[in-house]
Amino acid sequence: SLVLAQDVKQAFVDVKSAGPDFGLQGEYVGWVLTGSQTLRPIGLQVIARGGGKFEAVEYAGGLPGAGARGKARLRIPGERRGNSARFLHGPLQIDVADDKAVFFLKSYDGVIAELNRVHRVSTTMGARPPSGAVELFNGRVTGLLKAAKMTESGLLMEGTETRDTYASFQLHLEFRLPFMPHARGQGRANSGVYLQSRYEVQILDSFGLAGKSNECGGLYRYLEPATNMCLPPLSWQTYDIELTAAAFDAAGKKTRNARLTVRHNGVLVHDDVEVGQKTGAGKPEGALALPTKLQNHGNPVRFRNIWL
Repeated sequence: SLVLAQDVKQAFVDVKSAGPDFGLQGEYVGWVLTGSQTLRPIGLQVIARGGGKFEAVEYAGGLPGAGARGKARLRIPGERRGNSARFLHGPLQIDVADDKAVFFLKSYDGVIAELNRVHRVSTTMGARPPSGAVELFNGRVTGLLKAAKMTESGLLMEGTETRDTYASFQLHLEFRLPFMPHARGQGRANSGVYLQSRYEVQILDSFGLAGKSNECGGLYRYLEPATNMCLPPLSWQTYDIELTAAAFDAAGKKTRNARLTVRHNGVLVHDDVEVGQKTGAGKPEGALALPTKLQNHGNPVRFRNIWL
């Protein structure tokens, strides 16, 4: 089907206007009957690709961060049929409708799995700032962010940075990706957290993707996350980030690399990793602390509950 340029940029920021494909997209978990007649846990992520097209991504053991063993085992294209979506892979047929994903195997001549839809919520969602923390955004513009803009519903818009500079810190923020079904790759709900303006933790709708360094949770073009924990668009998600700044001597020579720990939706995706250079379009490293930024990449990513 022909995808127009305006379709690629189309971004839905609420469920009501998102259309019928959105209602089928999401995460499903359950048990599958194997050839040895035993039940094994599996997870399924259904991605809307626009115009009634979908991709189903199947994992052994459960969903990423919740039992999945390794990368996706199967990726199956599908399409909407009325209020349902159907996916075909050889003798396997998967029908998704009414918050269920039903697996049929033609060689078995019957149902081998029935998965239920789940809506996962980060274990750090709504985390309150400890005593002494700096509340950067709590539903109102505090003056601690430069050029900050809010929506009428009290959410922070992309494209701002901290007024003050912070060297080493722990940062909590919550973000929501728009639903952009026709967009692909870096055009699909792109933003980023630029720590000290130097190290970017990517924000992107990479729900169901492989989990590369330029996808959600990745240290941009430097290090991929241990697990792709990106939830479906229009779900609220969390980053909990700990940055230990690089150290420099009096002559400006670096004596210690920066270190970074990132939890995406409560799951550890970078564990005290050493960062030897600036990443992506970050500014060069130096002894002087710089502001931390929420990137404006032209997509309506929304933020709330930000403190460090």
